[in-house]
Amino acid sequence: MEEFLQRWEGSPNLKNAELIDGIVYIPWPVTLAHATLYMGVIFWLGSYRQATQGCQAAKNCTWFMLDSVPQPDMFLRILLSHGGQSGNRGPYASGAPELAVEICQTSTEVDFGPKLALYQRAGVREYITVETLGRRIAWRVLDNGGYVTQQAGADGILRSQIFPGLWLDVAAFWADDGAKMLAALNAGLASEDHQRFVERLAAARKLPQQSSG
Repeated sequence: MEEFLQRWEGSPNLKNAELIDGIVYIPWPVTLAHATLYMGVIFWLGSYRQATQGCQAAKNCTWFMLDSVPQPDMFLRILLSHGGQSGNRGPYASGAPELAVEICQTSTEVDFGPKLALYQRAGVREYITVETLGRRIAWRVLDNGGYVTQQAGADGILRSQIFPGLWLDVAAFWADDGAKMLAALNAGLASEDHQRFVERLAAARKLPQQSSG
């Protein structure tokens, strides 16, 4: 891992690269469809994070994860200082975020293959893939060491099991309807489950965030 990062840091023109199980992956150029959906996810996760102190969301962050160095499109985690399972290693994240998101177009073989296996082993508790071509969202929840794909409710909303109140209106997402997406999320944020979650995070708060090594 150290050699990989040294080589990467020595290549200033290289913006995205991942080391997964000993293999280096460099993604294709980002398409407009990928970038558009990317912004939708950022809007959604960013809005949740702003309403949920003790959580952190970010994009394209390099992670030290087991013996690999993935770079998920987006992640949402509970900070270590508030009882989360991941920390920092120098300027990078370390461990496994509670939730990771990948926008899949040209990267499908990686996202559904070695990356899915890595996230599962490392303990990423929820893994969302957004397929641009098939217009499908797969929201996987870690259960007894394996991922189980959950289904939207009768109202068309997917709900996180790890982050109470993180609700996604699937139809609104594909329609790029930010107002309807925000309405569904705000309903989740107004729920008693989210309020209790915020209270748990506040109660779990410890000293300033430490490194997980």
